Amino acid sequence: MEDALTEAPPPSRFFIEDLDNFTKPSPLLPSPFLLFSNPNPNSLRPSLLIIAISSPSLHLLHQISSKTLVGTLILPEISLSGNYIEPSPKDKSCNIYAINDEDGRSILLVLVQFSISAERSHAVAKLLIDGNQIRPEKVVILDSVESRNFRGKLPPDETLGFKLETLEQKSIGSMLKDLDYFPSGSVIDGFGAALLARCQIKKIPATLCVTWPQNGSSVVSILKSVIFRDVLPKNAPNDVVLESDSVRDFRFESELYT
Repeated sequence: MEDALTEAPPPSRFFIEDLDNFTKPSPLLPSPFLLFSNPNPNSLRPSLLIIAISSPSLHLLHQISSKTLVGTLILPEISLSGNYIEPSPKDKSCNIYAINDEDGRSILLVLVQFSISAERSHAVAKLLIDGNQIRPEKVVILDSVESRNFRGKLPPDETLGFKLETLEQKSIGSMLKDLDYFPSGSVIDGFGAALLARCQIKKIPATLCVTWPQNGSSVVSILKSVIFRDVLPKNAPNDVVLESDSVRDFRFESELYT
């Protein structure tokens, strides 16, 4: 008589991929959405939309005192607990601000102060760019480059900036004239790439500016020069005072305590 304990089990009737059929699917996340305090048709058709993702760009744009809070982007999976009553760079938030130049043209600033997963990047990009509400004439995205995505070695003691553009932007001329194009063979992924792809699909002139390193006051200084010289109109408000301390990424620091 065969020993039932040591006998080899019979082959499974299922393929490995079939076993997933018995796993309960994950619930779908609610869609992200925009909330505006007082929607203004002019502000929602901005001549320029600037989206800050990197820590130095968030640090820089948060210091513009002449901006007015006009709305916020809600990502349901991001908890708002612990945020300050007044907008703060330490918040996990995505606030939308408006500034106006002397000609009355509207400029929107979007400060993305939480991490957006790859699965949600395209949905949020679609919401911010040419959705039912925001339809910009031009877009500038401020992000950082990760060393793992760069072809070659990034010097730890050097500050660098690169750009990528949509075909529509190239056809009318580059905005960031002093920045080199992102080297061939290097990769940009994540939310910044999703935003640039959305602009290309909608045929909007757009530029993605990526900087290295990911933190530091030297990057803020370069971004200030680029934004106020090449991006914003000459008569746009310029009331940013650079702080001497190093730029910190509160998005990742706060996650250590949650």
